[in-house]
Amino acid sequence: MPRKIGSLTLYSVDDLHEMLGISKMTLRTYLREGRLRGRKLGVQWYVTEEAIRDYFEEEKPKQPADEKPVYRYIVQGVNDLVSETEECTTVPEALECLQSQAIISLFQVQIINVSTNEVVEVVKARDFMERHN
Repeated sequence: MPRKIGSLTLYSVDDLHEMLGISKMTLRTYLREGRLRGRKLGVQWYVTEEAIRDYFEEEKPKQPADEKPVYRYIVQGVNDLVSETEECTTVPEALECLQSQAIISLFQVQIINVSTNEVVEVVKARDFMERHN
């Protein structure tokens, strides 16, 4: 059963599985990869109605080649033991978030194109830090 917080409706993986008929494992993969936008609260993923609509919308046109892409960075745990997820808008912000973690090897960074909302790359935290330091 979806959770209501004011006017916001949040759907769990179980809710989406029942409504859409997509396996729970596939839904979790889509969430981890950023194909479906969601937030992890504790150990449970939640998705808004808007994120579901965005997922089913037609793909947006590709960015013109002369425009430099703008990225956002999602720092997240690599397994269900580390439920922390932090969205960052700059590389320095992502680096700061990673440096505050006790065990860096438990984290990865999703690099997402802001205009297309496409996951460009998923990088191990240590590799991301080496690339940008």
